[in-house]
Amino acid sequence: FSGGNQRDLARAKNAKKQGNDKGKKADDGMSAAARKLRDAEIMQQKQKKASDPKPSDEKAK
Repeated sequence: FSGGNQRDLARAKNAKKQGNDKGKKADDGMSAAARKLRDAEIMQQKQKKASDPKPSDEKAK
C-alpha cells in the first residue's frame, strides 16, 4: 500500500495551516482600537503610494 499515510500527511499540513492563520490574527497582542488605528494608517500609506504619479521609464525603452 504505497501512499497509505497520505491522509495523515494531509491532516498535519492542514493543522499547520490552521495554526498559522490563528496565530496571525489572535497573537498580535493589540486591542481592537489599536489594531484599527494601525490598519487605517497602513491603508492611508498604500492609497498615497498608489495615487503618486510614477515616472514612466517604460516609454523611454
